[in-house]
Amino acid sequence: MLIKREGSLSRVPVAFGPVVEAARERIAGMFGGGRLHSAYLYGSIPRGTAVPGVSDLDLLLALRAEPTEADRADARALGAGLDADFAQVDGAGVVLSSTETLLSELERYDLGWFVACLCTPLLGEDLGQKLPSYEPTSLLARETNGDLGQKLPPWRERVAAATTDVERRALCRFVSRKVVRTGFTLVMPRWGGWTSDLAESAQVFGRYYPERAEQMREAARVARTPSADRAALGVLHMLLDDLGPWLAAEYTAVHGTKAVRPVSP
Repeated sequence: MLIKREGSLSRVPVAFGPVVEAARERIAGMFGGGRLHSAYLYGSIPRGTAVPGVSDLDLLLALRAEPTEADRADARALGAGLDADFAQVDGAGVVLSSTETLLSELERYDLGWFVACLCTPLLGEDLGQKLPSYEPTSLLARETNGDLGQKLPPWRERVAAATTDVERRALCRFVSRKVVRTGFTLVMPRWGGWTSDLAESAQVFGRYYPERAEQMREAARVARTPSADRAALGVLHMLLDDLGPWLAAEYTAVHGTKAVRPVSP
């Protein structure tokens, strides 16, 4: 079964139309002068499932050259500005990469797949047209989420260092989403398909690992409605100290570990 591109500008909910149009205009203004190759939406907004005041805005910018510190500063300003100006979104994130990286052989089954299947073109030439078709294979599972074990220690450090509810809430959202998606891709080849829906992802995972199903449902709940209250933080620590380590070990046993990437300078 081929994985089809999941989003479309035609699916953007009416409430988020002004946000998407502002993003298009601001990206063109801030990353003009030949820096930008193309821009993409991903996440719940182009899937048509975004909830005003709850969902975040996710953007990927493909630059013609490797991102610089100036590019990253502009990306942070872009995201902060959109988040501040539109109550419809609860946070705005801007991911930067170069076209060379996105089309590289190393990233073929990670960032390349991400562009081709999970990203909706917003500006410029669609890089997805230069990438192959994808199926829910063990190779795809390995290269997308076969790095959970490496991520757990720095996540624990970030949680320990967090001093505000805003930071803790963001970590709850980020970590729980990653764990749920890792749980889903662990079983994706056996299930034979793709979903980005967090509740469905947890449900599918639970069919194959019923003894861990309730933990994954809790992770999906926190991922959809992140909070900094005691209950949510309890789930976060469960993910970092129990479900996460188990999932990382099981993932390695089933699919192996993600290919090593070069260390950024």
